[in-house]
Amino acid sequence: MKLYIGNLPWKVDDSGLKEMFASYDADEANVITDKFSGRSKGFGFVTIADDETANKAISEMNDKEIEGRAIKVSEAKPMVPRDNAPRAESRESNEAPIADSDAIENDQSDDFE
Repeated sequence: MKLYIGNLPWKVDDSGLKEMFASYDADEANVITDKFSGRSKGFGFVTIADDETANKAISEMNDKEIEGRAIKVSEAKPMVPRDNAPRAESRESNEAPIADSDAIENDQSDDFE
């Protein structure tokens, strides 16, 4: 079962998250980071193979204080696409932009004589 872990302290990385859930035999742990800065977004996911153990982790770890923050632990839900997210099929064609008419009028070159 995949668990969502929210409200993580900013210092927690993948190995720290896995260590937090080591007693529940976590198979995998990933802290989600910003793709530009590389900084934690404050949440992550832990995978635990046994559902009974995963449910135990939820009940024991939810609202547990870690470095002054009460973490939130729940079963991860599938990601739902957002309506405002750009999609490849909705992007404009690769045509070149049309020139600004003011820029054409202000062109002082002799190319058009």
